[in-house]
Amino acid sequence: MIRALFWLSLVGITIASLVPVAMLPPQSFDVWDKAQHACAFAWLALLGLLSYPAHLPRVAVGLLLFGGGIELAQTATGWRFGEWADLAADFLGITMGTTVWLLVRRHRATRT
Repeated sequence: MIRALFWLSLVGITIASLVPVAMLPPQSFDVWDKAQHACAFAWLALLGLLSYPAHLPRVAVGLLLFGGGIELAQTATGWRFGEWADLAADFLGITMGTTVWLLVRRHRATRT
């Protein structure tokens, strides 16, 4: 079930990242855009590591490449544009999600 949620989240985030901005809810300021990136990629990292716990490096690097791919694809759309700051926010989110996963895993290990 978690793997399905991970893959559905990837699809949903891809679609939301590539549709015209007019189709998205309004944003109050640019910082919120970076927070959305960080939250989305923290969610993906957490789900990805719950789905594939033995593959931390692959999940993390794969998500970073996915974020870079989205930025390149946005540039190609003509109505969106890629930003290095977005990719940095993606990296921050991956780091946050991975950290939460590691802490939960460590906590579970000390309880048993």
